[in-house]
Amino acid sequence: MSQSKQPKKVGGEVGEVRANIDVAQLNAYLARHVPAVKAPVSVKQFKFGQSNPTYFLTDSSNIRFVLRKKPAGKLVSKTAHQVEREFTVLNAVHKHNRLPSTSAEHQVPVPEPIVLCEDEAVIGTPFYIMEFLDGRIFTDMQMPDVPLADRTECYLSAIRALAALSSLDPLAIGLSKFGATTPYFPRQIKSLTRVTLAQAAVEDIETGKPTGEIPGWDVLLKWYSTHLPDEGKIGTRIVHGDFKLDNLVFHSTENRVIGILDWELCTLGSPLADLANLTQNWVIDRDDLKLPVEQKDSGIFRGYKNHPEDAPARLEDLEREYCRVMKLSYPIREMVFARSWMLFRGAVIMQGIAARFARRQASSERAYLYVQLFPIIGSFARKVLEEEGYSLGPEAKL
Repeated sequence: MSQSKQPKKVGGEVGEVRANIDVAQLNAYLARHVPAVKAPVSVKQFKFGQSNPTYFLTDSSNIRFVLRKKPAGKLVSKTAHQVEREFTVLNAVHKHNRLPSTSAEHQVPVPEPIVLCEDEAVIGTPFYIMEFLDGRIFTDMQMPDVPLADRTECYLSAIRALAALSSLDPLAIGLSKFGATTPYFPRQIKSLTRVTLAQAAVEDIETGKPTGEIPGWDVLLKWYSTHLPDEGKIGTRIVHGDFKLDNLVFHSTENRVIGILDWELCTLGSPLADLANLTQNWVIDRDDLKLPVEQKDSGIFRGYKNHPEDAPARLEDLEREYCRVMKLSYPIREMVFARSWMLFRGAVIMQGIAARFARRQASSERAYLYVQLFPIIGSFARKVLEEEGYSLGPEAKL
């Protein structure tokens, strides 16, 4: 396996606590209920991340853990920030990994969940604690400091980790009540219609200006509703919901995934949503990314369409590897729908960050940038379809 000449730990930077928690209350709870974590703990907060405040704990034995909690205050969406669901799926997948019958190829890399606390009296909101994985987190999806061969290996490892997750039968690992088993995309369309309307109406607490709508959101949703893919080909699987490079932890020196993070949006449905999310930058042209000045060099957004020399791997190689592991025919016809949908959904998520910024509830230091970004990403959802020859007018047909 190819490796960097000077492998180093990257990503996962921590700083001072921005979203305060009662550390004394936390330590009292840990001392009473969580023997795996030796109180007292020191607390820092991870700098990267937009939704659930995430903290870096070091206990008195110098063992490190991660704590994730809901944001404080009134929340815009009742379906977001469900740390309880994160813990449930992590626990189920971790138990699956530990079964003697589970081969290494079918293990899904996740951190070990330690405890879930639903008592809001402890630190103000429900939270859970999990194992800290000491590895690399690439916040720039182009991985500029990594040799090209290593980038490709890392992305192929990400594909294999996703395929291992996509192969799981949720009913077989105790997740029969985790979510609905009806078709995924119709459920998503219904729920995100409500979410985007609520988020658009949120007013900035200082200026009174509403967050605003995603351009053409109603036209896009109408098209999706009339061009639904056949989900029966693969069946109902676990959908991570935000499967992307910066939600993966890679081994500190090897080009393999050791942990999938941030399961907040996890549900049951079509695994093609996760594949589309991981590979969406291959259908974005960087020349169309009219980003704010502050965002141009951040590495959060990249576009490889018409610029294959910048891509960390070939899209065909990634999709073929997914098909190989999943035993699917290549190419996957439904990926056009899935990629457009995930771009639209990404715009809704970014709109949510902008809405939380409007209420000054956002976890990230860069949340204010999303006020300008969510309309841009929303426009890409339409462009993906139009470039494939689809019309989004009232006469739209396959």
